[in-house]
Amino acid sequence: MSIHAEVEALRKVPLFASIDTAKLKLLAFTSERLRFPEGAVLFREGERGDSAYLLLSGQVEVTLQTPQGPFVLATIGQHNIVGEMALLGDMPRSATITAREPVEALRIGKEQFFQLLRDLPQMTLEIMRELALRLSNANRELAAAHASRAGKETS
Repeated sequence: MSIHAEVEALRKVPLFASIDTAKLKLLAFTSERLRFPEGAVLFREGERGDSAYLLLSGQVEVTLQTPQGPFVLATIGQHNIVGEMALLGDMPRSATITAREPVEALRIGKEQFFQLLRDLPQMTLEIMRELALRLSNANRELAAAHASRAGKETS
């Protein structure tokens, strides 16, 4: 894919929609373009976070390991970013990300990611909004799972 095509793909990502073309070209040029087949693991829960992945196409599953086995927390599709939580929190990966179908992604290294945040305050705000939305959805899923489990225990 050409730099021009990658810039157009990046512009479709809400996080990057308002970023000027020169910065998007730099991001496209300095990121590593990767392809993952269905079932491939982008990263595993507990691993050290050294990059974020911008999903250009395809979908991934977000899975947590529980005592009962893997629990699919969410499905995330194209034009979204995954892996940023470990970078922002300087902590191990909080979930495993697996390609649900073939995925194309840009791998954004930790230093490059933080440079973007320093240069683009609007991107920082968008990431905060996305994380808040994910936390709200996770809380709702957890509450539903807890209610379902409590209902089964009283039956």
